[in-house]
Amino acid sequence: MFSHVMLGADDIDASKKFYDAVIGALGGKPGMVDPKGRVVYMHGGSIFLLTKPIDGQPASCGNGSTIGFAADGPEQADAWHKAGLEAGGTAIEDPPGIREGAGMKLYLAYLRDPAGNKVCAMHRLAS
Repeated sequence: MFSHVMLGADDIDASKKFYDAVIGALGGKPGMVDPKGRVVYMHGGSIFLLTKPIDGQPASCGNGSTIGFAADGPEQADAWHKAGLEAGGTAIEDPPGIREGAGMKLYLAYLRDPAGNKVCAMHRLAS
């Protein structure tokens, strides 16, 4: 459904450190910096990018927005969460664990990245 996800960041170095860690915990490689200074991650057929806003205004997080990263299992989601905390992320919401609702059983781990964006690792469990 999506071609890519791009997030704005004022401190590209801090955001790259964070995303190198959390995407690395999912088996991805460190981001590549393109000639425009954007950081590009390609993993599992997905593209994720970081950029300074092109309008010159400060980056801001979306209230009510969450970017979800697929984890292969609860252990990988926990490793993602730990790597993110060690790389400058902030724990938010409940600790990593199982949430159930609407007929789904999910293992979720939430963080805020250095720019304030809400991100999570998610693994769908058998219901």
